[in-house]
Amino acid sequence: MIATERTNWAGNVTYHAASLARPSSVSEVRELVASTPRLTALGSTHSFNEIADTDAVQVTLAGLPPVLEIDTARRVVLVAAGMTHAQVASGLEARGWALANLASLPHISTAGAVATGTHGSGVRNPSLAQAVVGLDVVRASGDVVHVAGDRPDAELDAHRVALGALGIVTAVELAIEPTFQVATTVHLDLPWDAVESQFDAVMSDAYSVSMFTSFDDRGARQVWTKHRVDEPAPTIDLVALGARTATGPVHPGENDPAGVTEQGGVPGPWSERLPHFRSSFTPSTGAEIQAEYLLPAASAVPALRALRPLAGLFAPILIAAEVRTIAPDTAWLAPSSERQSVGVHFTFRRDVEAVAAAVERIEDVLAPFDPRPHWGKVSAATPERLHEAYPHLARFAALARELDPAGRFRNPFLERVLA
Repeated sequence: MIATERTNWAGNVTYHAASLARPSSVSEVRELVASTPRLTALGSTHSFNEIADTDAVQVTLAGLPPVLEIDTARRVVLVAAGMTHAQVASGLEARGWALANLASLPHISTAGAVATGTHGSGVRNPSLAQAVVGLDVVRASGDVVHVAGDRPDAELDAHRVALGALGIVTAVELAIEPTFQVATTVHLDLPWDAVESQFDAVMSDAYSVSMFTSFDDRGARQVWTKHRVDEPAPTIDLVALGARTATGPVHPGENDPAGVTEQGGVPGPWSERLPHFRSSFTPSTGAEIQAEYLLPAASAVPALRALRPLAGLFAPILIAAEVRTIAPDTAWLAPSSERQSVGVHFTFRRDVEAVAAAVERIEDVLAPFDPRPHWGKVSAATPERLHEAYPHLARFAALARELDPAGRFRNPFLERVLA
């Protein structure tokens, strides 16, 4: 056990855990769970809220042996839960396989990304959790169960995005496909009139598309088009719509671009193009706070239009806002569950009070559009609002009480959300 003051990756949350356990085997995880009254799994510490905080014991799975076992017949890979997407992606690429999508940061743990509904972009790409076809979970008793879609009582869709409430996940099975190449092209300063009139066409013109904005007069100051080279080339001429082609690498936050993945239309492996940032660099800016809301796709343009008057409020604190598309999920608690979605993501400077005030304004503005807050980001949403946004949340809470009646995996975040 390690006892020390620790923070999340961005430094905006100080953990209150009495100790940090780092088991080195699944059997040690089982023993720890069975003997510990209350504990919370800790991923790569990339969440910006208290979802992984506790006043009891935190458990990191980073010490479990790395596992990457490919079943070519099923097109499935089994990976250790604590492995990062960078580790998984490089291992798959070396063997000629791929995941369908990745988040913008490859630094995050596989199980943590799944547990919070993390996603990339693409009108055909659901969240990363949808790739899960099975999980190994240590229940409150210390027993390991395998949850899979071929078991009618397994409730795989409840476990795909489970917030750590149903047990400690030690391994994840993910659907894979043969490797593919991607080329990233960046355009600058797409005017607002083009953003609004051509939004659906631009966002669906490639395998993965992201718009970055400050909600000021520059419109979409960056548009990242990630073209899968085995598919038809993009057809939308962004220059004709008023944008400029970037002549060199750019950073979403307009910082030093050394840490971003290669741009300029140069094809490369999916593992090195789908993320925005290289795994060998500190991603994004580091000292930051993030918030994100997933909206029905049809609300994207009205929502962006409604946010533009907040540009003055954002100016001192907003590093970048990213707009992405996400296909529907079947996971109960995925922010894109059962609806085609558009995510509006905010990366703020690490000013806790100013960000809290901005988040309240954002949620007021987005309220008419049925926003779902991302589980790993900051939000002002009340439990009542979360139950409105997530139709299956009450059903999930009942399952959590059934599987963990003593609340072994509960922490203050879950007590509030699942009440």
